[in-house]
Amino acid sequence: MIPRNNQPTLIWKDIPGLEPLKHEENDLLRRRCGGSGGPVRSFGIDCFASVSMTEKNRVAATIEFTPKAAQLMKHPLAIVALVPKEAAVFAAGAVAGAAAKTVTAPLDRIKLIMQTHGLRAGQETAKKTIGFIEAVVSIGNQEGVKGYWKGNLAQVLRILPYSAVQLFAYEYYKKLYRGKDGELSVIGRLAAGASAGMTSTFVTYPLDVLRLRMAVDPGYQTITNVVVRMLKEEGIGSFYRGLVPSLIGIAPYVAVNFCVFDLVKKSLPEKFKNKTEASLVTAFVAATIATVTCYPLDTIRRQMQMRGTPYKTVLEAFPGIIARDGVAGLYRGFVPNALKTLPNSSIRLTTFDALKRLIAASEKEYQRILEENSNEQKQGSCSSTS
Repeated sequence: MIPRNNQPTLIWKDIPGLEPLKHEENDLLRRRCGGSGGPVRSFGIDCFASVSMTEKNRVAATIEFTPKAAQLMKHPLAIVALVPKEAAVFAAGAVAGAAAKTVTAPLDRIKLIMQTHGLRAGQETAKKTIGFIEAVVSIGNQEGVKGYWKGNLAQVLRILPYSAVQLFAYEYYKKLYRGKDGELSVIGRLAAGASAGMTSTFVTYPLDVLRLRMAVDPGYQTITNVVVRMLKEEGIGSFYRGLVPSLIGIAPYVAVNFCVFDLVKKSLPEKFKNKTEASLVTAFVAATIATVTCYPLDTIRRQMQMRGTPYKTVLEAFPGIIARDGVAGLYRGFVPNALKTLPNSSIRLTTFDALKRLIAASEKEYQRILEENSNEQKQGSCSSTS
């Protein structure tokens, strides 16, 4: 006998838009449902009947076949499926971003040194520019190998929430900007990327400032030391200095990057869409276009974040940098930044894709165990009845 709480439920729902039955068809349907001598269900013009198990019963059935501890130990891949999929994908994006940032940290440190050298060295007495090789040698001589990863902890701490917020914000804004037909236009895709970039930047901006201070100022040793000193000497506003140019710079960068990547990947032949090489080239093209377009605003942002900066607004920083270093000053550090774009994108995409495949494989393994348990229970029921 079927337990009472597992009995199916008959639900009647009105569905607008159904064509009404003709009189003869309606009478026939009523006779078939009611039968002779039985209760007759009166069908309206737009009624529909559906028999299904309630959600509570479906969950109960799933719990009934849940893998035992011994099964999970035998098939450890299925353990990953116990984590909610959204949380697993969230963690996968965070891990991929942290891995990419850690591997490319030396190039990022070199870029920051090149971008801020003129301001740190002084405008009159010191050499105003520093080359890529000079920056590499300087860091190695002064700080050793560890110097190339100085400030990376703050960067990793920043990238974890940054990736998470940007991922969820981008998905939200894509739904928000879809047209009435449910399609996302190029303009809508650009708007979604820009909004996601600004949202994630605003949330994690103080960590970015901390990372910059630790990377370029030898007077700072730990994150705690940076926070205390900034609050004491410059106030809480120093954590958001340069926010406006950051938002202005990140909005077009993320918009162009996401839009170009999505459109190029979408246009690829089906056999290339899931290939690592195709993702690598697509990411490189998208990042290059976005970087060339938006890099000057990144330089302005970095110099406005520096302690003792003479620039209070973007309108002051833009002509000030050109007057001191020329137009080339806006692109200082562009080479190491471009060099880190390809490995950063490839590592992030490769790691994220690998983790997503792991999640998918774990779900299949978990489902297979559920089916095995269900089949075993059915065979046991058949044996007991016979």
